Amino acid sequence: MEKLTQDQIDVALADLTDWTQEGPLLVRTFRFGGFSQAVNFVTRVAEVAESMDHHPDIDIRYNKVSLRLSTHSVGGLTAADMELARRLEHLD
Repeated sequence: MEKLTQDQIDVALADLTDWTQEGPLLVRTFRFGGFSQAVNFVTRVAEVAESMDHHPDIDIRYNKVSLRLSTHSVGGLTAADMELARRLEHLD
């Protein structure tokens, strides 16, 4: 898997809602009505991530879930990160 160029990242980000780049990470925070809804969302994230064998870093804070995507083996963003973001954006 190859690391994306900044131009490739910029093009992909144009099609992703509310995702931002923070250095080598793709980041988004989702907000929910309460803790149970946030945890249910994380369960659905886990199912998608497992199906792709590509796993985000997840932080749960009551009704907020922050996801951070990166391909650690290449030290940056790859097509797998962008595809995972696309699949996750419609789970909330």
